[in-house]
Amino acid sequence: MIVVYDDAYAEHLRGVAHPESPDRVTGVMEHLRANGLLGGQVGAADASDVQLQRVHPRRYVERVERDVAELEAGRVAYLSTGDTVIDHGSVAVARRAAGGAVTALARATAENRAVFAIVRPPGHHAEPVRGMGFCIFNNVAVAARTFVAERGGRVLIVDFDYHHGNGTQAASGRGVSFVSTHAFPQYPGTGSFAENLLDPEGAVVNVPLPPDFYGTEAFVATWQRLLPAVAARVRPDAIVVSAGYDFAAGDPVGDLGVDGPLAARALAVLIRDVAGQYAHGRVAYCLEGGYDVETLGRCVAATLRANDDVAPSQDLADHGAIPAAQRAMIDEVVAWRS
Repeated sequence: MIVVYDDAYAEHLRGVAHPESPDRVTGVMEHLRANGLLGGQVGAADASDVQLQRVHPRRYVERVERDVAELEAGRVAYLSTGDTVIDHGSVAVARRAAGGAVTALARATAENRAVFAIVRPPGHHAEPVRGMGFCIFNNVAVAARTFVAERGGRVLIVDFDYHHGNGTQAASGRGVSFVSTHAFPQYPGTGSFAENLLDPEGAVVNVPLPPDFYGTEAFVATWQRLLPAVAARVRPDAIVVSAGYDFAAGDPVGDLGVDGPLAARALAVLIRDVAGQYAHGRVAYCLEGGYDVETLGRCVAATLRANDDVAPSQDLADHGAIPAAQRAMIDEVVAWRS
């Protein structure tokens, strides 16, 4: 599996005590290298103004640039839209992160394969005119919108992060669909089932989960039943994954009591198979959450190994493990398929 990475990703918030630290990407890369999983690595270019402005209006991009320009080297502050911490290098790194997602999807499209963009800062909380959480630009939305603008067709964004991708949902529609599981009503407090929009030209499908514990079997079974149903209705030409592994047990920011590497492997096999059925195998993974560095490295490694495994799909998880509330939501989505 090809990996997109740039050393610039370690320059955002370097030396700052923050959960979204450079160690997240450098630690993942060290883990992959040590385990012989970096057979194909490519760099990333900056996202252009045209690419960014397919999601973020010019006034927002200029606001971010202005906020960062006002900072001296070594100083940190909050982005003026809210709770995103920035330093003097943040806008350059955020452009390169969005560009990494664009690069990953372009390579996945050109070669009909899966590509993993190991980027930071993450992006799925960044709404069109508001940075939020740890996010400045919405990496997956920029990549998806670039695909639709330049190639046409449909993109399905799959988000299994512990937190809801409110920014991605806000950028959905007009060829970009979004399906998510997430702890609810945890930060950012969005993503209720009532927000769903079952439209094949731009679906929004949320299945909110209990915030404290969900378990491995239920988590895997939920996705194994949910994703094929959504893909069958949307019929995407490419899949982009908001790959947030903070659902893993022990994560200091998330934690759904899920065995991270086991679930990562199961999800990668599922996504590989769904992409093979509908999207010519085109998948672009883009790193989102995951704040225990050791667990994050193991989860990304499990994703890469599973995607490259030529063995048949593993057995389905027990759908009976899905709690009644989530089962009812999924049943409604499955019924949309027909």
